[in-house]
Order: sequence, then structure tokens, then C-alpha cells
Amino acid sequence: MQLRLHGCSANPDGNVGGWLYRTATNLGIDALRKNARRREHESEAALLAFQSQRPAGPLVGVLRDERRRRVRAVLAQLKPLQAKALILRASGFSYHEVAETLGVKRVSVGTLILRAEQAFRKHFRAIEGKEEEL
Repeated sequence: MQLRLHGCSANPDGNVGGWLYRTATNLGIDALRKNARRREHESEAALLAFQSQRPAGPLVGVLRDERRRRVRAVLAQLKPLQAKALILRASGFSYHEVAETLGVKRVSVGTLILRAEQAFRKHFRAIEGKEEEL
């Protein structure tokens, strides 16, 4: 009986060691990239948090709070899956991580996020128009 692993045979003539080495190397590189992306997003978030703590005047705070309220209102109008996908992606998650978290196929994440962004824009513009009429 011969064991086969992704095209690599486990018999003495096969190069299982090479396959294992390459697989481990690829997994290590993927982990390093993931951690680098996460650190980058965390650094950006920390910088934004620091900047938002500086007193920029009462008007800036009011406008920021109003924009947050509008974004939350729009997210509440979206389908739950779309809202979660947008939040995860904005938090720096990769398509693969979004797919795992939401339990969807990785190949469908791009379409899911694109449709969610379109729905978000549509609802946000509708809110903007309503508030301008008041």
C-alpha cells in the first residue's frame, strides 16, 4: 500500500521530507505575513486613537460622534452577514480570516464584501439625504 500526500508518495523513493519542509516553510511565511498585517492595522488604530484623544475642539468631536452614529445606523440596516463582513474587513482581517469567521467559502468573500459596500453606500446616502432635508 502506498500513501499519497498532494502528489508526493510516501514510499522510500518519494521526497516526503522535501514536501514536509516546503509545507512547513509556506505555513511559517503565511503566519509571518498575517502577523505583520495585524501589527500594521493595530498600529494604525493606535495612532487614530491617540489622535482622537487630543482636544481638537468641540465641533470636531460632535462631527465625529455624528458620523459614528450614521455608520452604526447604516450597519444596522444591512443584512447581518454583510455588516459582519464589513466590520471584519475594516478591522484588518484577510479574506481567508473573514471566510473562516463567517463560515462562508473564501472565494465568495470578495463578492460578499463588494455587495455589502454597495448596500452600505446606498443606505448611507439615503440617510445623508434625509438629514439634509430636515
